[in-house]
Amino acid sequence: MAPKRPIRILLVDDHSIVRMGFATILGIEKDFKVVAEAEDAAQAVAKFREHQPDITLMDVRMPGGATGVEALQQIRAEFPSARVIMLTTFDLEEMIFAAIDAGAAGYLLKSVQRAELVDAIRRVHDGARC
Repeated sequence: MAPKRPIRILLVDDHSIVRMGFATILGIEKDFKVVAEAEDAAQAVAKFREHQPDITLMDVRMPGGATGVEALQQIRAEFPSARVIMLTTFDLEEMIFAAIDAGAAGYLLKSVQRAELVDAIRRVHDGARC
């Protein structure tokens, strides 16, 4: 039997230490592969076009004029089947609803436990929401 293709992940956060942390946590999983990283909305869209990952983990707030939600809107306009999980330190209802309205497959706080994050990625990859 051929080995299963790993879940390809794009990490988007303006803090390199946060991206490194997520990459380390996700790198433990044999079925995950971080294929690219971006630090702002423009890079997120460009990296998504280039790599077309299975899952994108994207910060809601980023520098450079555009938010993660705006990047999500751009990505989903071009790639309607894109699966994006929004990450944030804020649990404000208006941010959650804006992300979901823009097509996010999930919304998680950055304080999420590793097991919960891994499970959410697998569920979203399988077509569910988190």
